[in-house]
Amino acid sequence: MEHRLDQKLTTSQGSRSAWDRAEVMAPPPALPLASSTPILHGEFGSYPAHGPRFALTLTVQALHIQRLRPKPEARPRNGLVPLSEVSGCGTLQSRSPSDTAAYFCVYTYPRRRGGRCRAIRTFRADGAATYEENRAEAQRWATALMCLLRGVPLSGEQEITPELLPRRPRLLILVNPFGGRGLAWQRCMDYVVPMISEAGLSFNLIQTERQNHARELVQGLSLSEWEGIVTVSGDGLLYEVLNGLLDRPDWKDAVRMPIGVLPCGSGNALAGAVNHHGGFEPAVGVDLLLNCSLLLCRGGSKPLDLLSVTLASGSRCFSFLSVAWGFLSDVDIHSERFRALGSARFTLGAVLGLATLHTYRGRLSYLPATTETALPIPGHSLPRAKSELVLAPAPAPAATHSPLHRSVSDLPLPLPQPALASPGSPEPLPGLSLNGGGPELTGDWGGAGDAPLSPDPLLPSPPNSPKTAQLSPISEAPPEMPASSGSPPPTSNTPKISTWGPSDHLLPPLGSPLPPDWVTIEGEFVLMLAILPSHLGADLVAAPHARFDDGVVHLCWVRSGISRAALLRILLAMEHGNHFSLGCPHLSYAAARAFRLEPLTPRGVLTVDGELVEYGPMQAQVHPSLATLLTGPAGQKP
Repeated sequence: MEHRLDQKLTTSQGSRSAWDRAEVMAPPPALPLASSTPILHGEFGSYPAHGPRFALTLTVQALHIQRLRPKPEARPRNGLVPLSEVSGCGTLQSRSPSDTAAYFCVYTYPRRRGGRCRAIRTFRADGAATYEENRAEAQRWATALMCLLRGVPLSGEQEITPELLPRRPRLLILVNPFGGRGLAWQRCMDYVVPMISEAGLSFNLIQTERQNHARELVQGLSLSEWEGIVTVSGDGLLYEVLNGLLDRPDWKDAVRMPIGVLPCGSGNALAGAVNHHGGFEPAVGVDLLLNCSLLLCRGGSKPLDLLSVTLASGSRCFSFLSVAWGFLSDVDIHSERFRALGSARFTLGAVLGLATLHTYRGRLSYLPATTETALPIPGHSLPRAKSELVLAPAPAPAATHSPLHRSVSDLPLPLPQPALASPGSPEPLPGLSLNGGGPELTGDWGGAGDAPLSPDPLLPSPPNSPKTAQLSPISEAPPEMPASSGSPPPTSNTPKISTWGPSDHLLPPLGSPLPPDWVTIEGEFVLMLAILPSHLGADLVAAPHARFDDGVVHLCWVRSGISRAALLRILLAMEHGNHFSLGCPHLSYAAARAFRLEPLTPRGVLTVDGELVEYGPMQAQVHPSLATLLTGPAGQKP
């Protein structure tokens, strides 16, 4: 059965320590059973009662469904449900007192022609004479499914009880309503909220109201009450969150907070890398959003390298993505006027940039990675500039507690004024009911005389599940004033600067001579890109061999003399990560632990994670595994 079902929200409360967050959001452990070894097997009916009967087999990777009656299927259609396509499951009971059967439903998002779609499979446990026995069987299957989805190892012999379930993580979800051509909020409510509710995740949903609002929120956040912060936007909102966490006096603890991204913006580079890490096919738009939401529901995280960027004025910010100069940064910033086009703005900007191709004189220096880094294309050495030379050595303000507006939450957040509540939010119900109170299954779910189904509230919560408790108000740090310097005051697009964070032990002061183990290239450049993850966009693979925690920054640069046609071929090949195999003599690559860029052209554009920063000399250092990224399990093919 495949039908749409509106959801209500559940709650899970209490405080958490940093170690608790690490436990709840830790990467799923390796599952001990072979992928084909059955964990559960049984016979079930369907809803309505006069529907077909099925044989179900659950393995660590899929739910196998075979119709038994009225006509057995040798090759069942839609009979394999990979767990990578499942967001969650729930148990239900009939409203009819005479119905002794129990029910469990599985929420799936299979790929079909035209993209992913939501489907619900509902099964009837009716093999026993009493409702209590049937309910226990339905709950056993629902518990096993949820354990596998959350990475809890199961064996075919062990008793499956709700005590095996991990605590439900509580997430703070920040939405930029202006992202994605203004569709971010609607897409969040249409796709994200239903899916994470199906998964049983507890969350507080907040709209940001202005630039740097997210940064101010996380600066005043009580971190012990959350297991993760997720942004629903492009890369810019996560940039604010990350720099807000690192601009706290307790930044060492704050930066351990797992962060995640659900793509609803123009630039969705990190989401593209997460999608790739999860083993899904390349995707954009709603498909990419659904893929990343599925991975978020599965749980699991990876260490994330960060880049500490020191600008010409001496101020510092942190990057999870890239530093760009030349053609790519020009396209990024100059295409802002086409933001209404969504991600298509970059295509239009690239066409215009190719028509007026510029070169920039500058000096790029870098500290090569000490460990051997895999080349982008095995067996292909990369060209190096002929002009490579080795150079000779020649506290935060206190936060004020301002009320937060425009929040949607499944948690009783004590705000000074009423928050916008989710429609029909129920009282907390124990786990593995239909997310605490879904609507009755009526209409085309049942035939004439079939009683509607309602959530089964009788399954006890997992052990150590916190009781209902009030959360501290989310406060905002006061607006920061720009640091005084000789440079012009930052524009409204200039990101705020971090004053805390780790020290850059590999970097001499900007303007000082570099150590002898650095390599320097000086000349005319078309572009320079320093990137940490694999993707520069949802469908642009700039560093195909990169990992979230490889400890290096990947430097790519294109020297002058390249034709427009050759540059276009590089950009087109980047969609599949094949640009290094083109053998273009103007394209070079190096893996580095730190780098310095000194533009010698008086005018130009520099960006950090797609955000405009002050133009001038800058340098950066990789801080390996400084942050934690919510990625979901690796390599789960749909």
